[in-house]
Amino acid sequence: MSSIRVLLADDHTVVRAGLRNALEVLPDLEIIGEVGDGIELMNAISSTQIDLLIMDASMPDFEPISAVQEIKAKYPDIKILIVSAYNDESYVVGLLKAGVNGYHLKDQPLADLQLATQKVLNGDRWISGSLIDRLINRPTAAPLTNVPFLTRRQRELLQLIAQGADNRNIAQTLDLSVKTVENHLTALYRVLGVDSRLKASNYILRHPELLASSGQEMVKLEPKPAEQGLVIMIVDDNARYRQQLGRLIGRIQASAVLYEAENTSSALTMGKQVQPQLAFIDVVLDGEDGIQCARKLRAVSPSTRVVVISAYPDREFRKQATAAGVAAFLDKKDLDTASLRQVIEDILK
Repeated sequence: MSSIRVLLADDHTVVRAGLRNALEVLPDLEIIGEVGDGIELMNAISSTQIDLLIMDASMPDFEPISAVQEIKAKYPDIKILIVSAYNDESYVVGLLKAGVNGYHLKDQPLADLQLATQKVLNGDRWISGSLIDRLINRPTAAPLTNVPFLTRRQRELLQLIAQGADNRNIAQTLDLSVKTVENHLTALYRVLGVDSRLKASNYILRHPELLASSGQEMVKLEPKPAEQGLVIMIVDDNARYRQQLGRLIGRIQASAVLYEAENTSSALTMGKQVQPQLAFIDVVLDGEDGIQCARKLRAVSPSTRVVVISAYPDREFRKQATAAGVAAFLDKKDLDTASLRQVIEDILK
């Protein structure tokens, strides 16, 4: 029987030695390497066959959320067990959502680490016992009025952070310099009261409403007190079109709460969190199938009415959209204020 190949990742040599000593007693398990930062970690994973990665989430040159997502996307069979000193529930939830198989606290007995390793290798999820009650009793997201006001640029930064983008990718996406992105992030962290990208990601998980725009803002009206209106999501891979459609909606429904997504993954994540009443989805999403996205969205948010939109009003697209149970299929070039108002009124009667 071949041994289970394990990589240890922690920036403290003493901690890695402790992990090695605790794990070497387990049968059929081989420690094949140790690394101390994010660059070494990603190089080791790409060059060595690994069954289990045991790592700290806080290391130099390392963004844990995006790294875990990348590892799971490229090497789905690798099991990941986090061994960390951080016991903040939002930190734990963020990494679990990113795809780790277990989260173990460093202050727990070595026997628990051995058990955690065996559980993860057997395909089970592991969370240290002292964290379970905190996660079960974790408060739900606070109302919109209790979270800080963000500019559109800050929401764009948060959206990209939530997708796992690093500073270089953010700079390319927003056509900014890396230094400007760093300055924007420093200001954003100050507003949120956090001091790292991971904590900002976890803040989004607790407050998805931060990513919403208002209809008033989209048409540059002066803010005024109003009850929250329709919750609408726009799913399109073209940021300019999302803003254009958002402005049209804002003219019709100034009190609307607008969310944006650029692909199926972000649409489903957002849909689960905010349960929009109405969603506009482009039929083509950067190579993805918008009709399949509509079908999946309705599965995670059954109350959402979906309108599929397209610059190519092909008859087959329309047929597939109808079969997927969407409320309407519309040609993008026909969407103006009057037609959009009629669509919204008809669908939401």
